[in-house]
Amino acid sequence: MRYLGLDYGARTLGVSISDETGTIASTLKTIRYTEDKELLVELSKIIKEFNIKEVVLGLPLNMNGTNSVRGAETYSFKTKIEKNLKVKVHLQDERLSTVEAERILIGSHIRRNNRKKVIDSMAAVIILQTFLDKGKGNYEYSID
Repeated sequence: MRYLGLDYGARTLGVSISDETGTIASTLKTIRYTEDKELLVELSKIIKEFNIKEVVLGLPLNMNGTNSVRGAETYSFKTKIEKNLKVKVHLQDERLSTVEAERILIGSHIRRNNRKKVIDSMAAVIILQTFLDKGKGNYEYSID
């Protein structure tokens, strides 16, 4: 089964996808948007095209593990995906995923202008790969 990984930002959504065995994550695309309705339409197309049953959504926690303002928005987006697209959504701690993505891209000698184009989808890869490496949903994040 393929999984979709998402790095939900204020203006962009990084999207990654796993292979058929759910073992390796790779970049798919970055979607620029102005409102969540646009994202849901784009995600619906991707979910249908790749027959996605489960999505892994990065959860931006504070460094001390508490919920953040963006985390609350992410929970809301999770609910919208589940309600409108009828897929299961797992939350994956994404602390430092963008920093790690930047480090990887710099290490690969990607120019700054080119890094900006792929940083979100690379962060989505890190989110999804972390989820896959930890056993595909044997845990779930919840902030009370």
